[in-house]
This record gives sequence, structure tokens and C-alpha cells, in this order.
Amino acid sequence: MTDSSPTEPTGRRVLVLAHTGRAEVRDVARACVKALTGHGIAVRLLSNEARDLGLGEDAAGGLVETTDPDDVPGEGCELALVIGGDGSILRAAELTRETSTPLLGVNLGHVGFLAEAEQEDVESTIAAIVARAYTAEDRLTLDVQVFHGKEVVWSTFALNEASVEKAARERMLEVVVEVDGRPLSRWGCDGVVCATPTGSTAYNFSAGGPVVWPEVEALLMVPLSAHALFARPMVVAPTSVLAVEILANTGSGVLWCDGRRTVDLPPGARIEVRRGARPVRLVRLHQAPFTDRLVAKFGLPVEGWRGAAERRRRDHSDTDA
Repeated sequence: MTDSSPTEPTGRRVLVLAHTGRAEVRDVARACVKALTGHGIAVRLLSNEARDLGLGEDAAGGLVETTDPDDVPGEGCELALVIGGDGSILRAAELTRETSTPLLGVNLGHVGFLAEAEQEDVESTIAAIVARAYTAEDRLTLDVQVFHGKEVVWSTFALNEASVEKAARERMLEVVVEVDGRPLSRWGCDGVVCATPTGSTAYNFSAGGPVVWPEVEALLMVPLSAHALFARPMVVAPTSVLAVEILANTGSGVLWCDGRRTVDLPPGARIEVRRGARPVRLVRLHQAPFTDRLVAKFGLPVEGWRGAAERRRRDHSDTDA
């Protein structure tokens, strides 16, 4: 990355979030901070991550500032640059949800479906931030509530999925699932995944659910190893309300949201999932089709495809005619 010395402050601010437990991520994060401040853009870091990076508020001519996760990290920031894997982006969604700060992920993890850039793209990513050459798209989220009787005892959100799972490995979970206030089926199962289109390539994908293009507004419900006549993945309207009731005479369960936030579910608990009131905003640097992302991230074989050549041949034929 190009070496830069701090210039006059521009009044712009970027939140940088990094998985600082990895040396490789720390190196990239330091380089990003140096490059951004070199263009006069202030960088906000979580205080513990600043310590891990060896950066204090006197760094880069005072263009580095620190905050705590319990504050509002994204307030006043034009975007959050997230360095790590998809887990880091899910964590960033938690930290910035209150301010709807757009998230720009640089993937240093494995698949990195939520990330927009790879490690080798860091320099061009910084250039795009400096030039404001990016857009932000809203991603549908889930609002999740847990009821004991009529009382809401826990509520949260999810960008990828909310999964109700059995707590004991040796015993199935007995549930009744509901869509739009009407019972659909009773399942003895390992659990139920309720997912967004964004999460369709995460746990939902592993559970055998459909891949849904991000621009499609829908909610997904996928049973996990259900023993039932009707136990198929379902795609419902974004206005639908999904519910999972754990039968009173069955074992306990556990609810996981994005694999990060969890709560125990006693027999009789009811979990309601609906479209989130507040989307998560993801930064896009280019308009590559989602199909290309699927092919790249999953390494899908496309050898022998003749589509582009066939279209060119037809176009030439039409012109000649």
C-alpha cells in the first residue's frame, strides 16, 4: 500500500473494526489506518483494538480516535471498514446497528460471502473510500422475540439467521411451526432455521435450504433433520410472521442469532421471527452479479459455458441481416 503522511483533516471519519487476534489482520488494519489518515480522514477504533494495534489517540497527527463498544461506535462515521471474515462483519452489524452505518468488509477469513473485497484489493478499496466511489445497499434483517407465556423475555435481531436448536444431543426437539398466525406442522427435529436472503448462503445453505438472491425480499424457514411427512424448506413473504413453539412435554432448546447471540429455551417457549424494522447496510464497490459471487466463493465449475459467445454470435447475425 502506498505510504502516506497525514494531511490536513477533511472532516470525514471512518470506523475501522478488525479481528485483532490474528497477526495478518493487525498488519492490514495498521496499513488501512495509515492510508486513511494519510488522506486526512479520521479513523475511529475500539479502544481494545487500538491497544492491540499499538495505536493511541496521538497517532497520525491526532486523526486516530478511540471509543468503547458500549458507546455508539458508528456515530458520525460515513462507513465502517471491517477487516476479518464474515464473523467480523456480523459483529460489526451489532456495533453499528443503532446508526445504520454502512459496512465495507475486507475478507481475511474463509468464504467471506458478506465481504466486498479480498486482501489483495486493500489498496483499491482505500482509493474507493477516499474518492467516495461506492454505494450502499440495504439488506433485510430479522427481528426475533422469545415469549414465556405472554411475556417477551428476550429480543434481538439477525442479519443471517435465527436458529432454534435442541439443547441435548440425545433427544429431538418437538416443535409446532406457525406461519402468519396459523399452525403449519409439528416436527420432531434437531431444530429450525429462520433465515434472510443474505443468510441463505450461511447456515440455511448447510441445512439444505435454497439460495435466494439478495434483492429478493423473503423470509426462509428450514427444518433441521425433521422426522415428519411435510418437512421442506419454505420461502414466505417478507410480511409474514414465523413462529416456532417448543412443546411443553419436550426437552429444552437454545436460540442462536447469527451464531453470536444466544438464549436458552425452556419447554413451552415461543419464538417469533419477522422482518426487521431496521436493515443492515452493506457497501458495494462494484456491481458484479450475485451469480458471479456464488461462482467465485463456492468455486463452482462453469467450464463449457457458451452464453456470452452465443449472444455475440446472435447479435452479429442480427446486424448482418
